[in-house]
Amino acid sequence: MKNITYVFFSLFLMSACTQEQKQVEETKPNIIFILADDLGYNELGCYGQEIIRTPHIDQLAAEGMRFTQHYSGSPVCAPSRSVLMTGLHTGHTFTRDNREIKPEGQAPIPDSALTIAEVLKTQGYVTAAMGKWGLGFPGSEGDPNNQGFDLFFGYNCQRHAHNHYPRYLWRNDEKIMLEGNDRTLYGEQYSQDLFTREALNFIESNKDTNFFLFLPFIIPHVSIQVPDESLEEYKDSIVETPYDHHPYYLEHPYPHAGYAAMVTHMDKAVGWIM
Repeated sequence: MKNITYVFFSLFLMSACTQEQKQVEETKPNIIFILADDLGYNELGCYGQEIIRTPHIDQLAAEGMRFTQHYSGSPVCAPSRSVLMTGLHTGHTFTRDNREIKPEGQAPIPDSALTIAEVLKTQGYVTAAMGKWGLGFPGSEGDPNNQGFDLFFGYNCQRHAHNHYPRYLWRNDEKIMLEGNDRTLYGEQYSQDLFTREALNFIESNKDTNFFLFLPFIIPHVSIQVPDESLEEYKDSIVETPYDHHPYYLEHPYPHAGYAAMVTHMDKAVGWIM
């Protein structure tokens, strides 16, 4: 990642003026990277899913590129995110497991790590992340604000992200309390919707500049929790079986419908953003 190579494929006409070439070279795209936590490729319509509805992601696949051999850097959260942020192979990345640092957060990636956000900042990009971090506890060298992100809003600790109605989220170094949430099955402020709203505000505020927006969404990672209006879309159409869940996660009365609803709810967020 430390040696960055930019490859430009250009067709130059002999009569093209220098000013026109300069305008092309100065054009930089805005970048939005959406990461869905624990989403399986077979849970999307564009990969053959016929029960769970994902029209917006399907449209992206139809109009863009669909991968058929693309793998996560690791089967668990922190190492895969370290690979993604630094570009290092799993065998060389700084984070090898989900080691937690009490009271909140995971072992930090070091200050020497070069993240994609830091690289883009050298090119004049405004950077932001909304969702789950998991690469360094608040205030550490792995804190997202110390790894190239101008704005972070979300869960710093991935264990904290196992509930979608948290008591608080972080906005940079400020703990934002969420009224009506107590980490039970239901609450008043669904974290996914807060991330989507924050993302839309960021896009609007930075529409006239180059930005990199990293959206490591939490859903559909368990616990299974979703607003009632989304659950209603599937509650009577999917056959349920007893929920064999890990005791660490909350039990849900409609686990299959609830999971499908989480995927569709996430897809709606993609639609609003795109």
